[in-house]
Amino acid sequence: MSRKTRIDKRVLVVDDEADLAELLELTLLKMGLSVDKAGSVAEARALLARHRYDFCLTDMRMGDGEGLEIIEHIQARKLDVPIAVITAYGSMQNAVAALKAGAFDYLAKPVSLEQLRTLIKSALRLDDDEDQHAPGTSGEVSGRMLLGDSAAMKQVLELIDKLSRSQAPVYVSGESGSGKERAARMIHARSSRSDKPFVAVNCGAIPEHLMESEFFGYRKGAFTGADADREGFFQAAHGGTLFLDEVADLPLLMQVKLLRAIQERKVRKVGATQEEAVDVRIISATHQNLARCVENAKFRQDLYYRLNVIELHMPPLREMGADVELIAQHVLVRLAQQNGMPTTPALGPEALAALRHYAFPGNVRELENMLERALALCDGQVITADDLQISPANEAGREEGGPDSGDSLQDYLDRVERAAILEGLEKTGGNRTQAAKLLGVTFRSLRYRMERLGI
Repeated sequence: MSRKTRIDKRVLVVDDEADLAELLELTLLKMGLSVDKAGSVAEARALLARHRYDFCLTDMRMGDGEGLEIIEHIQARKLDVPIAVITAYGSMQNAVAALKAGAFDYLAKPVSLEQLRTLIKSALRLDDDEDQHAPGTSGEVSGRMLLGDSAAMKQVLELIDKLSRSQAPVYVSGESGSGKERAARMIHARSSRSDKPFVAVNCGAIPEHLMESEFFGYRKGAFTGADADREGFFQAAHGGTLFLDEVADLPLLMQVKLLRAIQERKVRKVGATQEEAVDVRIISATHQNLARCVENAKFRQDLYYRLNVIELHMPPLREMGADVELIAQHVLVRLAQQNGMPTTPALGPEALAALRHYAFPGNVRELENMLERALALCDGQVITADDLQISPANEAGREEGGPDSGDSLQDYLDRVERAAILEGLEKTGGNRTQAAKLLGVTFRSLRYRMERLGI
């Protein structure tokens, strides 16, 4: 998006610390945004009454009040203004309170300017023009931060900071739905390549006979239907980051060609005689055990060592403790905004207890699906445990092994079937037709099973 377009976006910064407010203002001005500053809650209210804003960034505590008052002011007047709060480091309680009140996101002090830029881009959709919509790529720009204050998430965030200063290939491991692509986007957003494209490719969603042309491009006339030159994923990501999701699904022949492209930093379009130089940083991910794939001769050892220079492991949701509540509140606010709801329903005590005791085999993605369903089912402004539709058979401690004394056989089979379908959808980027083929069932059968299991 051009600077001329961005300057139409107006941001309100509310902070009584003059130095921090000035730093925030300068950062936003460099992004091509128009900025107003307020040094108090009262001044912020006055500006909100006089002007229309596209975004508001406020400190949590000021001399005459709190940032929560500004959130409540915006919500009460139904102003279409996404708002983010700045909290003291480690103040998860304040962050949760802000998200419950309707905040879009939060930043912890000391404020990371890279995190701020990513948050602003997400809220204002400033990088929509950089989305990659080629087949097999992810069209969604997931600029939202990884949330959490648990030891596991702090370790992830610290490593992401280090990785963003490097150009080394990164391998992101973790279960389906644990946030591997979001981590890759954060590494890119904080790196020196942040102003260049981020291209996400689901390797399991591309037909084998199209892989070479999709990755490297093709020349006009290279094959039937090639009526014009076309760039591939490598050329599209030139100068930026190429994220290879479900890299373990690549066939061996394509692994050879990918290895050469990474080693030589050159690619040859299908039908071309000359190679062209490409400059991309490779980040790869899979929910499979890649080392085991090498042992079983399903993945080339030389490519494995090229990709797995540094490993970043994403923890499953069940190991993140109290972070589940924070993430759930964040997801609820986003879903409520997307559905045009004036206020965000709260999670009742029993619902929170149910979430804390659930094993989440599908991790954050399953949590999002669960909360979206709960929003549709809940009556009033409180989500109950019944709205979440968590059966006792799926509580933590029962996610592995066979049925125990509390399980019926059908409960156990449903749980296994649900996990298999979620994994199939993950591997195919949500493409139900491809997932049905992968699972060996018809599309109609898959659709029926998904409806029955509430997926």
